[in-house]
Amino acid sequence: MTSAREKKFSYAVLVIPALAIYLSVMAFPTVFSVLLSLTNYRGGPIFGNPAVRFVGFDSYVWMFTEPTRAFFTSLRNNMLIVAMSVFGQIPLGFALAYLLSRKLVKGVSLFQAMIFLPNVISPVIVGILFQNFYLAPHSLYWEVIRFFNPEAQFSLPAVPMLPVLVVMLWMYTGFYMIIFLANIQRIDPSVIEAASIDGAKERQIFMRIILPALSGVVVTCAILAISGSLRSFDLIWVMTRGGPAGQTRVLSLYMFESAFQGAPNFPLANAISTVMVLISFVLIIITRAVEKVFGGKE
Repeated sequence: MTSAREKKFSYAVLVIPALAIYLSVMAFPTVFSVLLSLTNYRGGPIFGNPAVRFVGFDSYVWMFTEPTRAFFTSLRNNMLIVAMSVFGQIPLGFALAYLLSRKLVKGVSLFQAMIFLPNVISPVIVGILFQNFYLAPHSLYWEVIRFFNPEAQFSLPAVPMLPVLVVMLWMYTGFYMIIFLANIQRIDPSVIEAASIDGAKERQIFMRIILPALSGVVVTCAILAISGSLRSFDLIWVMTRGGPAGQTRVLSLYMFESAFQGAPNFPLANAISTVMVLISFVLIIITRAVEKVFGGKE
């Protein structure tokens, strides 16, 4: 028989390595980032800056009040990406998964592969591809426009974020389609077959069987979409670098510019990252609350 002391020792041996990794990789950097945002650290004496001292919420006040309002522009763009992800990628991925799972279109395997294909391509490559296709003066899009109208002059879109949103919709919808497709296939086919025999139409099968069964999956996808949208960086950096005039800047790009471009402002960068985490938590809590009120059970 194993003694209680031996059990405790075995539990400690199993838990301590994972706990140490979590504390060193996740907890410590998070706490250190918050503390750094409350100081005046800008590289220390090696960069000719004063010694580190506690300055409280100065970086947060500056972030919310600085004249260019870069934070609010970045936040607006991130919220546009979140909205496009939650109300664009997820519903479209769900609809495509339903069509493919119910075999309402021909060539299911081909469509599934083609829709998911953008996910296996690096965002950097996708960004360069669409920049050369649409956002460059001699891109394919503008060459076609000039073919039909030789007087046409290159100009950026009236809504600078629109190309970025379209590319993200095209690129990540397949990811959610695969998640929904896998979970739809878990539903007992006999339930759907029985509903069809009883005279249920396709719309009723979708609303009364498929959608309630996948409410938890929808919430999981919404959380993934929110967290992914708030850390969007590589695609936007390659496509627009935050331009023109910062109109496509997002919070992660604003954080990068504050820390690594020009004079380093590490407290501001860490303040931005802290606010990003808080916004993510708030959106996830709202998503959970909405699911509890309107969601079904898996």
